[in-house]
Amino acid sequence: MENVLITGTTSGIGKAFAEKFASMGNNIILVSQDRQKLEQQQLYLQNQYHVTVNFIAYDLSKENAVDLIMEQICNWNIPVDFLINNAGFNECGLFSKTDISKEIKMIDLHIRFVTQLTKRILTIMEKNNYGHILNIGSTGSFIPSPSDAVYSATKAYIMSFSNALYGEYRHTGIKITLLCPGATKTEFARKANIEQTLLFKVAVMKPEQVVKIAYPKIVRGKRLIIPGLYNKFLIFCSKIMPLNITNKLTMIMMNNY
Repeated sequence: MENVLITGTTSGIGKAFAEKFASMGNNIILVSQDRQKLEQQQLYLQNQYHVTVNFIAYDLSKENAVDLIMEQICNWNIPVDFLINNAGFNECGLFSKTDISKEIKMIDLHIRFVTQLTKRILTIMEKNNYGHILNIGSTGSFIPSPSDAVYSATKAYIMSFSNALYGEYRHTGIKITLLCPGATKTEFARKANIEQTLLFKVAVMKPEQVVKIAYPKIVRGKRLIIPGLYNKFLIFCSKIMPLNITNKLTMIMMNNY
C-alpha cells in the first residue's frame, strides 16, 4: 500500500486517477480547490475502496500553496510515494484577446507550482531512493498552438522538465513519467469554452480510458505515454510537417477563433 498525492482531483483525469489508485489499495491525498467536492470524493473513495483518504483544499496558484501542502503532509506524517501533478486549466483564444490575469495564474499553476512541489517531494523520495512522479502534459506539449499560445507553452515546459528529471533519476529508484493526453471529455474543455471546436469533436477520449491505458505504464516507470492512436498520429505529423502547416491546422482545429 502506497500513499498517492494527486492534484486537481475533483473532475476529469485527476478524478479518474484517484479512483484507479484507490481501487488498487493505495491511500490517497486529494489536493484541489473545492472543499465541498473534496469532502464528497473523500467519503466515496473511503466507502468504496476502504482506503485512507485525506484532502487539502486550496487555490494551488497561490504563492504559498506548496508550503501549505508540505506542512499538512508533515503534520499527518504521511510519506508521499507517488506524486501526480495533474491540476491545470486553460485560457484559450487569440493572444491579444485573452485575459492576461488568467494566463499568469495558469503559468503559476502549471510551471511554478509544479516545479516547487516536485522539488519538495523529490527530497523526501531521495531519502528512500524510491518514488514515482507523474506530470500531466498534453499533445500541446509538442505543438505550439496559435489561439492557445500560453497553455501549450506551459505544457512544453512540463515536457522539457519531465524529460530532464527522467535523465537525472533514470538509474535510481525514482521514476519520472510524462503523460500527454489529447482532447479528453472533462470539465476542462467547457471551462475553456472549447467544447465546440473541431479538436473536441474528433477522437475525444474519456478520462477513464486515458487512465486505463496509462496506469500500467506509469507503474513500470515509462518515460512518455501518449494515449490513443489518433494522438500518436497527431504528434508524429507535428514532427515532420513545417511549422506554417501545423499552425494552419491548429487554427482549424481551434475553429472557435
